[in-house]
Amino acid sequence: MSVLRYALYCGAGAALASTAATMLSARAEGESPWRPVNATSHWLHGDAAGRRADPDLAHTGLGAATNVAAGMMWGGLFGAWLERRRSVSKAVVPGAAATGALAAGLDYGLLPRRLSPGWELALSPRSVGVSLAAMAAGMAAGGMAARAAEDRAHAG
Repeated sequence: MSVLRYALYCGAGAALASTAATMLSARAEGESPWRPVNATSHWLHGDAAGRRADPDLAHTGLGAATNVAAGMMWGGLFGAWLERRRSVSKAVVPGAAATGALAAGLDYGLLPRRLSPGWELALSPRSVGVSLAAMAAGMAAGGMAARAAEDRAHAG
C-alpha cells in the first residue's frame, strides 16, 4: 500500500503542477491557456494541435489525459524510488529534480519528437523549462504529502 500511495501522490502532483504551469505560462505569454494542453495531443493530431486555442474533447481531453498519464508514469517511478528511502525528507527534492531532469532529457532529447509533451508548439522555451520544473516540484510535493499520510496512518 505504501508504494502505491507514493506513486499516486507523486504522479498526481506531477500532472497537476505541470498542467497548471503550462496553462499559467500560456496566459503570461498572452496566449490561450488551452494551447499547451491541446498541444500535448500532437502525438495523434500533429503540430496543428499546438495552434488550437479553444478547448474541445478531441484535443484538450486527449492532451489532458496524455499529460496525466505521463505525470503518473514519471511520478510513479519517482514515488516507488522515494518510498524505499530511509529518509524521505533528505531524498525528496534532489530525487524529484533528478527525475524531472531525466524526463526532460528523454522527452526533449532522446525520444522522437512526436512522443514529446508538445509544449514547445504552444510555449516559449523558457515556459517549457518552467513547466518541467513545476512537474518536478509537484512530484516533490506529492512525495512529502505521501510521507505525511503514511506517518498519520502509522500514528493512528
